[in-house]
Amino acid sequence: MSTLPNPARGEAEIAGICLRPSFAALVAAEEELGPLFALVDRAAEGQLRLAEMVALFWHCHTGCQLTRDAFAERVAGAGLASATPALRVLLGQILKGG
Repeated sequence: MSTLPNPARGEAEIAGICLRPSFAALVAAEEELGPLFALVDRAAEGQLRLAEMVALFWHCHTGCQLTRDAFAERVAGAGLASATPALRVLLGQILKGG
């Protein structure tokens, strides 16, 4: 489906899909979701919605051939416990860069 994530580049993985928080990906996510610092704040407060998390993942995916709806179903099917490590990596990259 896609390449393996490279932690040295700040990449993560969800349901076999590599997520790369590139500048372009984060700008696209911000266009859809609003300011990324507010997104991080909502996540820290436990207020991040599933749709927001999936949107962030969608904009960061690399090489995934799924439609957005199929991608969302795959992430949801993997469960929140599976998504949390990937979310933590991406939020960390938003805050500290790489």
